[in-house]
Amino acid sequence: MTSRRTAAVTATAVLALSGLASAPAFAHGSMTDPVSRVSACYAEGPESPKSAACKAAVAASGTQAFYDWNAVNIANAAGKHRELIPDGKLCSAGNDKYRGLDLARADWPASPMSSGAHTFRYKGTAPHRGSFELYVTRDGYDPSKPLKWSDLEEKPFATVTDPRMEGGDYVFQGTVPNKSGRHLIYSVWQRSDSPEAFYTCSDVVFGKDSGGGTAPAPTASAPSDEQIEDGQDESSVEHGGHGDGDASTGAGETAAAPAPSQEASHGAGHGTQPVPSAEASSAAPNAPAPAAGSDSGSGEVLAETGGDATTPYLAVGGAAVLAIGAAVLFGSTRRRRTQG
Repeated sequence: MTSRRTAAVTATAVLALSGLASAPAFAHGSMTDPVSRVSACYAEGPESPKSAACKAAVAASGTQAFYDWNAVNIANAAGKHRELIPDGKLCSAGNDKYRGLDLARADWPASPMSSGAHTFRYKGTAPHRGSFELYVTRDGYDPSKPLKWSDLEEKPFATVTDPRMEGGDYVFQGTVPNKSGRHLIYSVWQRSDSPEAFYTCSDVVFGKDSGGGTAPAPTASAPSDEQIEDGQDESSVEHGGHGDGDASTGAGETAAAPAPSQEASHGAGHGTQPVPSAEASSAAPNAPAPAAGSDSGSGEVLAETGGDATTPYLAVGGAAVLAIGAAVLFGSTRRRRTQG
């Protein structure tokens, strides 16, 4: 191979790897039934929120956190939720960008909730395989104090792996324990195709909200599809990266159907791996233990899109290749000049 051809090939590889390195990050979603705090404040409007709690949250975090409502995550959680998220910062997942979500107050917009069977909905702006775990606060929960892990029931009241999707939402069933008054439902979505996990706090009221001696808090509303679309230009994360009908990933709408064989699952390097159960996803040290007899998923296999456990290593490797490629390119050019 001539030095000119070597340089051309190397330059092409460098440009291709540069494109990979600059690929956008994808947002993933948030709980919308019951409505999460971040979703409720985004629905009110980051620039002019209506409720006192959302006004305070925007004042603490700024508007960008709420335009990025679907990205409250930890990239390398790998089931170690309790180890990585300190008490008092559960709603922000320890991310200072979302610190306004951790404000301890009894007037957050809340969703009405009843004990017993409930259909939960989680807006998935970039669907992935994984498991959901839902916890509810213990009796005696005081919303005017910072939320601690010990404020949550020890075990989740609902767990599900790879739930079905309807209209862009993950939809699954759970049986809510008997509670009264104001409580909080905490969700953990741990991906199985990546160590990444997502977290939400949803304020709920069983029965009538007393308001803690003040006026009852407003009812929370989830953002509409129109609001989500309108806010995309202001978001710093990619929306709809794996939207409906994406033929390259298979993400989007999934029907309730038996799971295909692992061999027939998604492309090489992904679909051949078994999907961890909710129990397996909780096996990390100090991670919450799943409840026995909890709800299971419908069995569909979702697209394994976006970064996976190898992504950090690919990024490092890509940087190394870029450096080597550049060295080869300039070395080839220098030799050609010398020989000329």
